[in-house]
Amino acid sequence: MDIKDIQNLIKFVSKAEVSEVKYKTKDFEITIKTPLAGSEVTYAQPAVYHTAPQQAAAPAQAPAVSGTPVEKADAASDDSKYITIKSPMIGTFYRKPSPDKDVFVNVGDEVSNGKIVCVIEAMKLFNQIESEVSGKIVKILVDDATPVEYDQPLFLVDPS
Repeated sequence: MDIKDIQNLIKFVSKAEVSEVKYKTKDFEITIKTPLAGSEVTYAQPAVYHTAPQQAAAPAQAPAVSGTPVEKADAASDDSKYITIKSPMIGTFYRKPSPDKDVFVNVGDEVSNGKIVCVIEAMKLFNQIESEVSGKIVKILVDDATPVEYDQPLFLVDPS
């Protein structure tokens, strides 16, 4: 199993919304734990000649993992005066209901409780995400058509 196979397996597991998957052959074993389980992705490979892919795969995951706390830190500093709308699931974030339609909300738009602010595609289903607060959108924290994690901040709303 090479690095691309491992990365594809990680993507598949994260989209499947499962907490843990173990893949084992006679030469090596991989255990993938998603954030649903409350821990990071881990690898275990007992065969000596499979240590190089393990070392190469770990740095490939490091930027994705280190990018999330930075976003959360920025959102945490703004949380004192703004309310955060967070992703209720893992999936792909879309600002439009379809490619030929207008975006649901822009920065500066007023939202009310129950207004649709985006859709998240998970397992080929498009889930409409509604605002749980009323206020004005101050910042959109996620780019269109990008993957999002569970509980990842999507929008900052000024409730005043």
